Amino acid sequence: MLIVIGIAAIVYIFPKQGKFQYEFQNLKGKPWYHEDLIAPFDFAIKKSADELEIEKAEIIKSAKPYFKYDNSIVDARKLQLLTEFEAKWDDKKNKKSKEKNLAVAVKILDSIYSKGIIEPTDVIENKPADYSIYVLNYNVAEEHDLKDFHTINSAYEYMHAQLLENESKVDSKFILPLLENSIAHSLFYDKETSDKVLKQAIDDISPSRDIILKDQSIVSKGDIIDAKKFQLLQSLKWEYEEQAGGTVSYFFILLGQILIVTLCLALLIVFLAFFRNDIFLDNTKIIFILLLIILQVLMTRLSLNTQSFSIYLLPFCILPIIIRAFYDTRIALFVHLITVLIISFMAPSRFEFAFIQLVTGMMAIFSIVNMHNRSQIFISAALIFLTYSLAFIGITIIQEGGIDVMTWHDFAWFGISAMLTLFSYPLIFVFEKIFGFISDVSLLELSDTNGKLLRELASRAPGTFQHSLQVANLAEEAIYSIGGNALLVRTGALYHDIGKMEMPMYFIENQANGINPHEDLNYDESAAIIIGHVIKGIEIAKKNNLPEQIIDFIRTHHGTTITAYFYRSFQKAFPDEQIDIEKFRYPGPIPFSKETAVLMMADSVEAASRSLKKYDVDSIDSIVDLIINTQIEQNQFMNSDITFKDIYTLKKIFKKKLMNVYHLRVEYPR
Repeated sequence: MLIVIGIAAIVYIFPKQGKFQYEFQNLKGKPWYHEDLIAPFDFAIKKSADELEIEKAEIIKSAKPYFKYDNSIVDARKLQLLTEFEAKWDDKKNKKSKEKNLAVAVKILDSIYSKGIIEPTDVIENKPADYSIYVLNYNVAEEHDLKDFHTINSAYEYMHAQLLENESKVDSKFILPLLENSIAHSLFYDKETSDKVLKQAIDDISPSRDIILKDQSIVSKGDIIDAKKFQLLQSLKWEYEEQAGGTVSYFFILLGQILIVTLCLALLIVFLAFFRNDIFLDNTKIIFILLLIILQVLMTRLSLNTQSFSIYLLPFCILPIIIRAFYDTRIALFVHLITVLIISFMAPSRFEFAFIQLVTGMMAIFSIVNMHNRSQIFISAALIFLTYSLAFIGITIIQEGGIDVMTWHDFAWFGISAMLTLFSYPLIFVFEKIFGFISDVSLLELSDTNGKLLRELASRAPGTFQHSLQVANLAEEAIYSIGGNALLVRTGALYHDIGKMEMPMYFIENQANGINPHEDLNYDESAAIIIGHVIKGIEIAKKNNLPEQIIDFIRTHHGTTITAYFYRSFQKAFPDEQIDIEKFRYPGPIPFSKETAVLMMADSVEAASRSLKKYDVDSIDSIVDLIINTQIEQNQFMNSDITFKDIYTLKKIFKKKLMNVYHLRVEYPR
């Protein structure tokens, strides 16, 4: 059901349009390797982006500004002239002289405003006299040259010249100031209309320039893909993908996407079933992996919708880094491979995209094989940028025969993508809390012996703390030899006996003064206290919010074994009494992984080695063999994915480490 939901989510995110079957983006200047391509239908040849830009630039360059004639200003200024003339004329003068002066003044003003006085603005500044503009007068546009209009200066000059011609007929000194007060701009730049007309002209640019008819040859095998043929192919691709959005095509596209996504996720599930059955059987882990894949697909689709930045800006390497933080490198690599294959069906230049993302993802995984400190994520980001850049340079040289076409923008996308991978660090913390996982970074923090809980253990039960350190060293070395999570084992070993803090003096490693409180208790009561440290340890761990993976070590480190010392002591003291063995048995469960099994062995052999009266090679060999063989006989490892070969290797490691602890040497034959 989870896989079906994952397939449905990814297919829903996918764009529902056909994909052109030929990849030709990188074939400029190279021969066409495919069979002859014939037009399957009529289609228009789209203009290239450069052609459209050139046309747009020409329209902008040839665009003529619009000016609006303001008749209200003209009427107001004429009225002002008449009013001032009447107010200032001396009535004592000749009436005929008044009419003649007024007529000349009105005629000069009408002559000036009939041409119009244009407002100075940036759009006509430094333009020649024959520069054309459009004048709107009563919603009628007429084309004129700049020389057809007055400026304020030319209006004054014209006025002075006319008065000079009529100097003998009129009172120029009286008329001049009246005319000067009546001069004002009557033509104003109409930016709104100019921009609207320009925008309409740009919108009217035809996106195509010719038509290719059905069955017409587009490109033949071996033809060099020049700019003209490239544009033909690009036009066919656009038309093909647009036509592939029809109802019938839609269902076939949907079917194809379902098949592709199903195949990819099926491969992932089969891989997990064969090689990581523990993940395959855990729904939470499956949900986590599917969620990361879906988020990467969604991120890609959203970026393709915006088309405002390159797809290489997206931090695809976050996925393998996060997967590696919780699982091994094989899982991280395989999940990244499947994700890139799915996304490549949406990405432009599919092969180029898949190649760059795969090699960069591999480098990201290799750079954090052991994510033990924060600096590694910065080193990883630097290596991601370097790998992106080298892969891109290599592909560009192959495709273009040089690096002249590359710009700093290309590397800027890679740099931003590498920087965005730094967000994997907080995301790891978020996913830990949501899904209950545990990463190496968290294990490192928990294994710090200066932590609050371990400091409390060292203070209240110093012997137990030293025992835990020895067990951690033994278990860590042992798990390295058979393959497993060494950091997880070490951390689990440090906390496995924290339940002894409640009653530390009842455990022999903390009895420094020779007083043994068990001497005052019955054997079954002593067994109950010893067994109780497991339950108390779980309670303390949960109270301190330790992860479940660490609590599992507390639960299983004694499995379902019995407290042998008190059980045998009870048998000796009461040979005739019926014994309830369950009173002396640990509650379990038994170990269920390599790590928990190794801790049980390391804990038992370390504790048993402390009881030896004589430390030599034979005694250590015997005690290790006895302890582990007894655990095998009691079926303590039946749920663990551990083999007899692993156990044989572990025995050798434990013996070697214990001999080093007690400064023993192997006796060589003489």
